[in-house]
Amino acid sequence: MGVNAKLFWILSAFFAVLAVVYTVWTLLYGAQDLAQDPGAGGKTGGVIEYTGSIGLLLAAAASALIAFYVGRLHSTQGGVLPEDRLDANIDDGDAEQGFFSPWSWWPVTLAGALALVFLGVAVGFWIAFVGVGLLAISIVGWVYEYYRGNFAH
Repeated sequence: MGVNAKLFWILSAFFAVLAVVYTVWTLLYGAQDLAQDPGAGGKTGGVIEYTGSIGLLLAAAASALIAFYVGRLHSTQGGVLPEDRLDANIDDGDAEQGFFSPWSWWPVTLAGALALVFLGVAVGFWIAFVGVGLLAISIVGWVYEYYRGNFAH
């Protein structure tokens, strides 16, 4: 995790430097374009191209947020993770991933209900209302799957 945090800090610095270079480059390119065509009326000279500059700055901010989170997570875990050790085996990183029922059809119905909701937003709201009803039924069915029937607790 410590290596990941360092890599994201490097990536954040790279995006920040690239944003400055990109902004300066667009300013210089616009000034060169104005020198070649003085009749352009100043439309292209000395203008920052905001889309790319802001996009690169946001990429720098996003990678800095990830680096901060991963660094804090690494410092609170209180030890070295198996991924960071050179002598670790693959089995050292095995952990409990949770319990998933292989016979459950509720995730499929939930995906279908969500598809109906999104289709309703795109095509007609009456389909979304039907999808929301099926969505509620699917979520309740999935949550209470182990409270009834053969697999009840």
